[in-house]
Amino acid sequence: MFKLIFVLAALMCSGGAATAPIAGLKSGAFEPPRAAPAISLQATDGSAFDLSRYRGKVVVLEFGYTHCTEVCPVSLMALAQARKLLGADAAKLQVVFITVDPARDTLARLKGYLAHFDPGFIGVTGSQAQVDAVLKGYGIVATKRTMGDSDAGYMMSHSSYLYFVDKGGMLRALMPFGRPAADIAHDVQLLLRN
Repeated sequence: MFKLIFVLAALMCSGGAATAPIAGLKSGAFEPPRAAPAISLQATDGSAFDLSRYRGKVVVLEFGYTHCTEVCPVSLMALAQARKLLGADAAKLQVVFITVDPARDTLARLKGYLAHFDPGFIGVTGSQAQVDAVLKGYGIVATKRTMGDSDAGYMMSHSSYLYFVDKGGMLRALMPFGRPAADIAHDVQLLLRN
């Protein structure tokens, strides 16, 4: 009896079934899953952003910026399409767009930009130091590249992955740029069921 109690206690402390691998993900899986790094930034809904506020939902994090002309709009469109594919489960998905360009991406700019894709998407920004800390926590590389005579002045070259955070706040999957909306919806549904 004592041995059984010890085994159950060990499983509870290690996360037990909550950290079990999820078969069938289209994304690369974090094995073992780990707590998603904290994000201390301001959100477009006017609040201080806190991942724990979204417990019970799957959160998909995308890193990008509003002046992006190629990668970010494609990813955001795929995320918007994935929400439509989810039907009633769309309410259980929160998309969070984290800027890699806080100098230009104000809360108002982020809110207007994201509304073109899905009004439920949340954007977050902060000081350069705050954003840099979040980028480091998630292993995102972002480099400013001067564009010469361009009206934009510069572009940001950045890593482009979708990070899937499960209902308990654990990093579960990482999807590279360019995957179809059906793959995103598939992985969100798997995470909602586990």
